[in-house]
Amino acid sequence: MILGALAALLEIETDIEVVGRARDGEEALDIVRREKPDVLLTDIEMPKMTGLDLTGALHREGLAARVIILTTFARSGYLRRALQAGASGYLLKDSPAEQLANAIRRVHAGGRAIAPELAAEAWSEPDPLTDRERQVLRMAADGQSSGDIAAALSLSDGTVRNYLSEAISKLGAQNRIEAARIARERGWL
Repeated sequence: MILGALAALLEIETDIEVVGRARDGEEALDIVRREKPDVLLTDIEMPKMTGLDLTGALHREGLAARVIILTTFARSGYLRRALQAGASGYLLKDSPAEQLANAIRRVHAGGRAIAPELAAEAWSEPDPLTDRERQVLRMAADGQSSGDIAAALSLSDGTVRNYLSEAISKLGAQNRIEAARIARERGWL
């Protein structure tokens, strides 16, 4: 419903054409490969591939679509990670439709569009986790055992336990569940 409403709002704009709609990140990547849009609007949390992973995939494949993350996550950690992944914009879903249309135009022209309420605090609290610690912690938070994580990532059990221990320590948590909660709250996971 939200996808349809968003597309309908954008199609009202005479200089914006919606060339595709996707229900998950993999479908969005396929559409970008096929349609070659100038700008891609995506959420952070999606089935099959997050918006951050999608943004990274676009850049790795050399696809020219500029990315705007449109999300409910008003967290500076997510904004920072989106920009590091190559996103050109980061707006909140409660932004007015006119602001979204203007952001698409600005990003299409090569600029950036960042939610003003997040821009100032984007770099205030640095993410202490490495990419591997984040990956292992995310898998642990999803209920996977150290052995399962080790097998999936071709690591030893001890290495997985070390990554989890480091993440727990860096976040000042008591255990992996608390560490995952803290990291999610701050937009790092």
